[in-house]
Amino acid sequence: MHKYFIKELMLTIGLIAIFLASTTAIASSLENLAKSLAKIRGEVETLQTQLDTEKEKHSSRMAALSSQLADLSVEERRQKLSIEKLQHSIEKLGTATKEAEQSGESLKPILLAALSDYKRHIQSGFPFKMEDRIKAIDDLENNITNQQIDPHKAINQAWSLIEDEIRLSKENGIYQQTIPLNGEKVLVDIAKLGTVFLYFQSRDNQAGMAKRTADGNWIYELVDNTADKERIKNLFDSLKKQIRQGYFELPNPLKK
Repeated sequence: MHKYFIKELMLTIGLIAIFLASTTAIASSLENLAKSLAKIRGEVETLQTQLDTEKEKHSSRMAALSSQLADLSVEERRQKLSIEKLQHSIEKLGTATKEAEQSGESLKPILLAALSDYKRHIQSGFPFKMEDRIKAIDDLENNITNQQIDPHKAINQAWSLIEDEIRLSKENGIYQQTIPLNGEKVLVDIAKLGTVFLYFQSRDNQAGMAKRTADGNWIYELVDNTADKERIKNLFDSLKKQIRQGYFELPNPLKK
C-alpha cells in the first residue's frame, strides 16, 4: 500500500512537472509571439508612415505638374497668338501687293508699318538671335526709306523675313549666340526648342536656360545642380545626333 502510494505520488509529481514545463514553454512562446507581433506592428506603422509620405509627395508632384501644364498652356496660347499675328502680317502684305500695282511711293507706308509691327514682335518675344533679326529689318527699312530698293522687291524680302519667323517657331536645333551672363557678354551654344524653350551651355561647362520674368522680359539663369546639368547635356547630345523629337526630361523655365 505504501509502495503504491509512493508510485502514485511520483506519477503526480511527474505530471505536475510536465504541466509546469509545458506552461513555461507556452508562456515563452506567447512572449516570443507577442514580441514578433509588436515588431510586425512597428514595421507596419513604419510602412504606413512611408506610404503616407509618398502619397503626400505624389500629391505635391501632381499639383506641381498641373501648375506647369497650365504654364505651358499659357505659353502655347501666347505662341499661337504670335504666329497668328505674323500670318496676318503676311496676308496684309499679300493684299497690299495685289492692290497696289501702283507707284512704289504708295507701297512704302504699308510696308514700313508692317515691318514696324514685325520689329515690335521680335523685341518683345523669344530671345533667339534678336540683334541679327532686328538688324535684318533695320537694313530693309533703311533701303526702303532711302529708295535703295524697289518697293515690290522689298515686299518680297519682308514676306520672306516674316515667313522665317513662323518657321522659327517650329524648328529645334543647336546654334551659337552671345548672351548676358554674370554681368558679361558670353558666347554660348544654345539649344532652341521652337520659340518656347532655350537652353545653353558655356565653354567652361556651365549650363542654364532662358526664363521669362513676370514683367515679360527674358533672363538667362544658370542651373546649379548636377541632375539638371546632365538633362541639358542629354538634350544637346540628342540634337547633335539629329534626334529632334521624343521624350526629354528638362528643367522647367516656366516654373515659378
